[in-house]
Amino acid sequence: MVRKILPTALCVLMSAAAYAQKDTSSVTVQVITDKDNKKVIVDKDGEVWQKTTRRKNITTSWFGGVDLGFSNFVDNTNYASAGAQAFAPNANASWFDLRNGKSVNVNIWLISQKVNLINHNVNLKYALGLELNNYRFKNPIRFNSNLPYVEWDNTEGRSYSKNKLAADYVTFPLMLNFDFGKHTGGYSVTKKHKKGLEISAKKTKEWGFSAGISAGYLYSARNKTITSDEGKQKLKDNLNLNPWKLSYVAEVNLGVISLYGSYAMKGMFKDGLDITPYNVGIRF
Repeated sequence: MVRKILPTALCVLMSAAAYAQKDTSSVTVQVITDKDNKKVIVDKDGEVWQKTTRRKNITTSWFGGVDLGFSNFVDNTNYASAGAQAFAPNANASWFDLRNGKSVNVNIWLISQKVNLINHNVNLKYALGLELNNYRFKNPIRFNSNLPYVEWDNTEGRSYSKNKLAADYVTFPLMLNFDFGKHTGGYSVTKKHKKGLEISAKKTKEWGFSAGISAGYLYSARNKTITSDEGKQKLKDNLNLNPWKLSYVAEVNLGVISLYGSYAMKGMFKDGLDITPYNVGIRF
């Protein structure tokens, strides 16, 4: 399963790396002399840009980011064990094969903060958000609220157009951030002016990486199926999923976008199956 997702992940990495080579953005401005005989910078709309000399030690972003990626898992289950057979009678590893391109992860960040620790090059980052995971299965397996939690559907003539397990969490990541970008101040708008000579000013973008852990609480889980004879069916239940999800998390900041990844510290189910979830994708 890991091998199937590697080509996709490599394509994402190569595309993002190529984009990251553009580490500056430009804006057309004017240099003028104000009434006090001081030089000021004005953009094409007549707004004065003032160079900042001090960066904030704590920066806050509300509704400032969305992640788009893939959900997958590593299956280390011993299907010959009594626990696995009680959970899913007659099951084997192929039962839980995923449609990798359709098993997606979306994270929505409600609030995030960055705290300066050492010269703005080492920072503490934390956030609060929603982690949405959709695991799309290839096979006609059905989840139940009680044992056995998973069964193979042998109904004659029935075909599946959708079969997914959704697991959604409120999540809180805590990471140590290393920022290698050059911070010479930047520019901010203060007031308006009209005329002058045009030049080009540049603002650097951040780049670096972060790593840490996250804690997530399961607030919604469901098995959704669409079949030829039943149509859409949805079972809302905890489906024996662990209520807490602790994960290792990391991101690589490439300027406008970042690459992110997470890997859970333990299996997603309370017992029976040893399935450890992970996510990879792009953070905007």
